[in-house]
Amino acid sequence: MKNRTRSGKWKNHPLQDKPEQYDPNNLLSAMIVQLNLKNDAALSRALNVSPPVISKIRHKRLPIGASMLIRMHEISELSIRELRELMGDQRHQYRIGYKQQKQPGKPQAERPGAY
Repeated sequence: MKNRTRSGKWKNHPLQDKPEQYDPNNLLSAMIVQLNLKNDAALSRALNVSPPVISKIRHKRLPIGASMLIRMHEISELSIRELRELMGDQRHQYRIGYKQQKQPGKPQAERPGAY
């Protein structure tokens, strides 16, 4: 892991502190620094998304979804946990919605939405 100290912190990283609440700007700025990019347009090209997507995330009109986090993880050396901490996600557990959980007693084909 290049650019890290023994404690796991980034060397000379401007955004080492975790935000107190959800802040996608912190994550996007950290990605720009990590990937040595110039701006949001370059980040959108690296993530293979259109520039308005990055703008909507910055202005909190679009949440950072799972697929975006996975893509960020793939192109950077940051773990999913580190990415979530940078954006201020404080949850320690993740829950599956009721409809996605297995329903005991019903075969797979009888459940609505089952594949």
